[in-house]
Amino acid sequence: MLILGAGPAGLVLGNLLQDSGIDCVVLERAEPAHLRTRARAGFLAAGTVRILERHGLADGLHRRGQAHSTCEFRTMDGRFRLDYSRLGRGERHTVYPQQLLVTDLLERFTASGGRIEFATEAMAVLDTDTGRPSVTVREADGRPATWRARYVAGCDGRHGAARRSLPAGSVRRHHHDHGVTWLGLLAEAPPSLDAVGYAVHERGFAGHMARTSEITRYYLQCERGTPADAWSEDRIWEELELRMRASEYGPLHRGRVVRRAVVDLESDVLEPLRHGALFLVGDAAGLISPSAAKGANLAVLEASLLARALADDLLHGDAEGLDAYSARCLPYIWRAQEFSHWMIGLLHGPSGSDGASLFHNSLRRSRLTSLRTSRSHQDWFAEHYVGV
Repeated sequence: MLILGAGPAGLVLGNLLQDSGIDCVVLERAEPAHLRTRARAGFLAAGTVRILERHGLADGLHRRGQAHSTCEFRTMDGRFRLDYSRLGRGERHTVYPQQLLVTDLLERFTASGGRIEFATEAMAVLDTDTGRPSVTVREADGRPATWRARYVAGCDGRHGAARRSLPAGSVRRHHHDHGVTWLGLLAEAPPSLDAVGYAVHERGFAGHMARTSEITRYYLQCERGTPADAWSEDRIWEELELRMRASEYGPLHRGRVVRRAVVDLESDVLEPLRHGALFLVGDAAGLISPSAAKGANLAVLEASLLARALADDLLHGDAEGLDAYSARCLPYIWRAQEFSHWMIGLLHGPSGSDGASLFHNSLRRSRLTSLRTSRSHQDWFAEHYVGV
């Protein structure tokens, strides 16, 4: 078994296959140090934690992860909080930065004898309609090489070799550009809220997400095409404090901005997720906007479903799970896409003063009022916010 990519999807899949006694190799284009420090998602859903616990992969998050169950909305009509652990299914998140989870999974995989080829970039997946597909790679020294296996799992993201290698006409792509851009920021600053903060402001959205006691993730809506370095740190903090209404609700803890990136909010789903001997997992299967913290959680779920199906096929000759892999994953993907789309509409609105903009923003204001006052709406929000 060949696994392309050593993110959460690839490493969960590799660990589960390793535990089942299935030989697998992970091909990863980056170096280990990059994987251990790459800051990405940080909110793990209750279902994700249960999967990791069930397979003995949750020791690190139990030691260092932080339970989280509150979000705060700041709007033109004031602020309100939702303790979603008391709503819906009564579930909460565990805040555990992705680089820590990846480090845990790497250590577990290699300690149990797993093999990872670092600095090895997959270039193409070939012969997926046969029983012996191959993956061409560029090795660390630049030389080409070829790997072969019974199956290939494409866990290498939206722009990876797995997607690039799909046969023409074999896939249906669903793509949507939400027309919203965020400036994603990582600041060396303690969290300013004991909650996830969503600020709805006429100048654009602002978000606050704690990562650790010393690091906070912030988001600022900006114009499409804005370079990541276009705003000075002073302007960033001034804009954050304005949109989060710090003059009303208290100042933000400032600190050095150590990382920034521009994120265009897009949704992207491929159907089907199986192409002969090639299976798509994680971002390779479906890209989801970061507005609802679903990406890493979907990756872990899909990896667990594929691992079980591969074990049934390779160990017991039962191919039913592999045949049903796409049909089992896609409902979860579309459910997450729907909630993410709803969140984007809730948090962002047009900036114009024309009739259509005024109508849209009035609807958005009504949705926020309903979320603040309606228990049934809050229960729906909590179930979809934490669920996958």
